[in-house]
Amino acid sequence: MSRTPDFFEDLRRVGTLKKALLGGRPSDNALARIPRPAVSRDTVGAWLRGQRFPQQLEPLWAVLEEILAECARQDVLDSAADEISGESVAELLAEGRWRRTWRAERQRRTQSNQEDAERQQARKSLEDEERRTRQAALVDRPRPVRSWTPKRLGVHPAIPGHPATPGGTGFALPAYVPRPHDEGLRTRLSAAVTDSESLLVVVRGESCTGKTRTAVEALTAMPDDFHLLFPADADSLLAMLAADALGPRTVLWLNEAQHYLDSTAGEAASAALLRRLDGKGPFIVLATLWPDHDKALTTAPAPGKEHGDPHRQARTLLAQAHYIYLPRSFADHLDAVRRMARHDASLASALEAGGTDVTQILAAGPDLVAHYQYPEGPHGISGQALVSAAMDAYRLGVTGPLPLAVLHDAAPGYLTGGERAAVDTDDWFPEALNHAQTRIKQIIRPLQNVPHSSRMGALPGVVSLADYLQQHGRRSRQPLCPPATFWNAATRHLTSPDGLARLAEAAYKRHRLRHAADLYRAAADAGNTSALLLLAEMREEAGDRQGAERLYRAAADAGNTKALAHLAWMREEAGDPEGAEQLARHAADAGDPGTLQLLAEKWEEAGDRQGAERLYRAAADARSTKALTRLAGMREEAGDPEGAERLARHTADAGDPRALVQLASVRGQAGDWQGAERLYRAAADAGSTWALIQLGSMRGQVGDWQGAERLYRAAADAGDIYALTLLARMRGQAGDPEGAERLARQAAAAGNPDALPPLAGMREEAGDPEGAERLWRAAADTGCLWDAFNEMPGRWPYGLEADGSASGPWEQPEPRIVVSGPS
Repeated sequence: MSRTPDFFEDLRRVGTLKKALLGGRPSDNALARIPRPAVSRDTVGAWLRGQRFPQQLEPLWAVLEEILAECARQDVLDSAADEISGESVAELLAEGRWRRTWRAERQRRTQSNQEDAERQQARKSLEDEERRTRQAALVDRPRPVRSWTPKRLGVHPAIPGHPATPGGTGFALPAYVPRPHDEGLRTRLSAAVTDSESLLVVVRGESCTGKTRTAVEALTAMPDDFHLLFPADADSLLAMLAADALGPRTVLWLNEAQHYLDSTAGEAASAALLRRLDGKGPFIVLATLWPDHDKALTTAPAPGKEHGDPHRQARTLLAQAHYIYLPRSFADHLDAVRRMARHDASLASALEAGGTDVTQILAAGPDLVAHYQYPEGPHGISGQALVSAAMDAYRLGVTGPLPLAVLHDAAPGYLTGGERAAVDTDDWFPEALNHAQTRIKQIIRPLQNVPHSSRMGALPGVVSLADYLQQHGRRSRQPLCPPATFWNAATRHLTSPDGLARLAEAAYKRHRLRHAADLYRAAADAGNTSALLLLAEMREEAGDRQGAERLYRAAADAGNTKALAHLAWMREEAGDPEGAEQLARHAADAGDPGTLQLLAEKWEEAGDRQGAERLYRAAADARSTKALTRLAGMREEAGDPEGAERLARHTADAGDPRALVQLASVRGQAGDWQGAERLYRAAADAGSTWALIQLGSMRGQVGDWQGAERLYRAAADAGDIYALTLLARMRGQAGDPEGAERLARQAAAAGNPDALPPLAGMREEAGDPEGAERLWRAAADTGCLWDAFNEMPGRWPYGLEADGSASGPWEQPEPRIVVSGPS
């Protein structure tokens, strides 16, 4: 009977044949060892039960061939293979039959798989089209993650810094200062992407602590092919979930997540979002929450009140979240902020405003300024006047708490006549103060209460101005002069002597002389003797010498030594040198020998060397090393070198070796090289690095370059930057360009960029243009003003002139006169 072979049915027939005709021989274990490589016993059993299709024919045929051989051994090849087909065992086990049926089954399976794939693709295309249709109907649609701006994602605009960028958009985004939690967040997100996980992250922190910016920066860990969805509200989120818009490789952005979860719709959205988190990833939910909102959403109701649980689904959802906790301030990371503030105006302004709440200042600053500049409500303009008066007080010298009485009395001058007329005189101040103390972004008020230093509560009757508004006031009101009401209010109500004195100075600079005098008098009455002095100067400038002298004497009686100096000069100008000297000696006895010093210089210029020397000695007795230095010079000029040296050594013993250096210079110019060297060494022993440099210069002048370098190194080791420059020059002249460059760069890093250009010139002359350019660029990067440097005469000591010659001297702003070199 002819039939169409069926591959799996034929396998089952072979299995039955082996069991019935061959007595189960060969065993499945034995057959499993026949193919090369061998197969498992279970695989052979599954083949002979028609339960598995072999991906390759040869292992199966090796098994069937062994069964065929066993049939030959038992002489059953001509026996019927079964009772139905009419085929013999030999026909059933023929090799050609199995090769044909195996190829036919493989082709059938391939075609079936292809058809299944096509059906699945068609189904997926249909589902994708349906999803696109649903998503097209969404109000809030997915967009590539890189197409979202920080501003669109909810980052607060920051203070712009000063000055603001010309033509800017008004949205300032300061440089980001990463902290430890940022690295943890990025690592967690990257792991979720790599492992195709679904992840809910909650960035938790108080208002304006940088939650949204932290989350925005974390988006940089997302691959470019991710999309981001930002629903407007809970209903939009529900629509996204219903539209299956939150597929793999998607970020769901829930800034201020309480807006999505704290409602009836929020409960439905929480349940649906929880189910989505169980779905295919990678799928990321980035949410931000304030601590109080987080507590409200995650706190379970009291026992027995579970039936009224309004946040059961939200609590269940947030229990799956990975939390990132933001610190309130940058107290532990201010050094990092300072480093980045060097190149970022916003951060610099935030630091200038003071405190460690950097993000709060950055975020709330614009709103503070807007609240001040654009007042609203019937009392807004009066509140603005209070803040303006406070700004003027702090920018002009007030520190610490500001009495409310000052603001009350100063405010009318900040309003126009029409604005004053419209104010309700009964309750204007409390209402204006309420406006000026409005809480901005739930974190800061323009005018703030001042806490008690030792107990709970606020100090009564005083306020302080927000740090950023103090900074804003210094900038925006800098050209403005306060009204008369401000000066009068400060004079009446301020009690700080230093604050009154600073305001008096500010009034004086603005030519408000009457107010300045009133404020100086108030400061003096409060105990500031310097105010009496300044008031006396005003009287003197006005030509009232008697009034000025009376005030100077009052200040002197109060212990102000500078007043004694003024009185001494008035006596000198009045032709009373004895009175002037007496007052100058009183000042010196009180610890201020400067008046004696100046008076001595005046008398010396007038030709009274004897009187000048007497005053210099009196100043020296009052511990003026400058007077000792001049006395030494006078002794040298008078032909008393021993006396001069003795006095110079006294100044060195007092901690000032300049007299020794100056005297050494004079000795060198006179040709006394041994005396000059002895004095330079004494000055070096007293700590003068310039003396070491001059000794090195003298060594170089006589050809002792090793000795010169040793002395320059000693000066450099003692912290003299210029000694590094000289060492660099010597290394360059000695043919050590690498050592020269290293030393010059050290000098530049220490504050002397002018060390680099001479070496650049040497490199260029030596035929190394690349090395020369590198040094020129390094000099430019450190702010070197080489043109100005070259215009200065004799910038190099002997043997080390800029052009390589050996002439000098080197002129210095302090007494650093180099000895004339021996011929």
